[in-house]
Amino acid sequence: MTKNDIAEALSKILSSKREAAAAVNKVFEEMLNSLQNGDKVVITGFGSFNMFETKTKKGRNPKTGEKVLIAPMKKIRFKQSKNFFE
Repeated sequence: MTKNDIAEALSKILSSKREAAAAVNKVFEEMLNSLQNGDKVVITGFGSFNMFETKTKKGRNPKTGEKVLIAPMKKIRFKQSKNFFE
């Protein structure tokens, strides 16, 4: 399912597809802003999203075998709600 599919389904409730697409974009924009600010995004009955930073870790270049340090990076974790599959 894509953002367009969500907007298409939402357009059946709202007055136009353009309005539905704007609403979907705004929801995802607000979720992204919250995650970037370090807040947790919770959607009751679906799950929660939170951003975390990985630690620096050791790795190696597969071509040369040279050992390298992999820099920390930000990732998003999703945890499903208990009744997700019910």
